[in-house]
Amino acid sequence: MKHLIQGFVFGISMSFISWIVGMIVNSLLMKTELHYKLSNLNFIKSKDFNKKIGMKPFKWIVKNTFFKYFNQKIKVESQNDDLIEIRKEMVISEISHLIGFVFVVIFASYKIFSAGIIFGATMMIPNSLMNLYPSLLQQENKRRIDNLLKRKNR
Repeated sequence: MKHLIQGFVFGISMSFISWIVGMIVNSLLMKTELHYKLSNLNFIKSKDFNKKIGMKPFKWIVKNTFFKYFNQKIKVESQNDDLIEIRKEMVISEISHLIGFVFVVIFASYKIFSAGIIFGATMMIPNSLMNLYPSLLQQENKRRIDNLLKRKNR
């Protein structure tokens, strides 16, 4: 039980730190070809699978709690909003979270060997909720914006 709690708490701490690491590494990658390739990632294309993994409740949590204040640049408030600029901000957020996710995965892998499998595996729970899910949410929102832009261009 001790490793379970410590792993979870350490996972939360590492996930917060990973946000900063993700932003720094992403800012270094922005002018590279890799960033362009990463900007078109689409891990989950199925709306049904997004529902199965709980993306709808996660989206509700982001929209209706203090998380809604984190990135004000990715809000669509009217039809006159610049969807291309909002999409760029979503890509920045998505890639930063993915970098943060990988950062914590590396630490969790190390902790599996140094502190035990329960400690390391438990670190992945907050990492998934604080890095993977936000990235998947941005991918879903990017698809919606891409559809809007296609309709707008027709």
